This record gives sequence, C-alpha cells and structure tokens, in this order.
Amino acid sequence: MFITLLIVTFFISLAVSVGSVYFFQSSLKRVLSRIVTEELADAWLKYIKFAAYVVGISGGVRIYQLELYVHPINDEIPIKILDSQAWILEVYSTIIETLQSIAWMLFIVFVVTLIAFVIVRAFELRKNK
Repeated sequence: MFITLLIVTFFISLAVSVGSVYFFQSSLKRVLSRIVTEELADAWLKYIKFAAYVVGISGGVRIYQLELYVHPINDEIPIKILDSQAWILEVYSTIIETLQSIAWMLFIVFVVTLIAFVIVRAFELRKNK
C-alpha cells in the first residue's frame, strides 16, 4: 500500500508540474526572449522547465511525511495508518505542495528576470541617448 501511495504521489506531482509548466511556458518564453537572444531564451526555457519539474516533484512527494507510514517517530507514537482518509489527505497535500513549490520557483525566476529586464532597458535607454 505504501509503494502504491509513493507511486501515485509521484505521478500526481508529475502531472501537476507538467500542467503548470505548460500554463506558464508562453509567458516565460516571452520574458526570456525580451532579455536574451532567441537561441539563449530557448536554452534557458528548457532549463527552467526542467527545474520546475524537479522542484514540483520534490515538493509534492514529501518523503518525510510518507516515511511516517513505515517508521514511527518514536516508541510512544505509533505508525500512521494508511486508510482512505489518509489517501485523500496525501493526494490533496501532494497537489497543493507541488503547486506551492512551483509557484515559489517561478516567483524567484520572475523577480530575477524583472531585475534583468530593468538593467537591459536601462542600457537601451542609455544607448539611444
């Protein structure tokens, strides 16, 4: 049952990550194309997509929480029971944690690209004068 939960949370995290990357892909491409050349923007977009998959899956599959179904924290607290309510909670937590991890990663990416955009724009204005 534990292995099934691990596999299910992995694939849910993967699906949510793919959906999130697909949703933000055009925005990321436009922002990157504005800051760097087209070839470099494609390379950076691939890297950001890969990072989003890694961050999303690692954030969604919470290994420490899943370990509580196998190993107890200490002798006084028993192993968590993997029933239908636990499944629902784990699936919901997987979706939320995946989205939260990707949101933080994309927030950092967009802040950095905003700073880069301001720098590029400043150089363009200086060059035009």
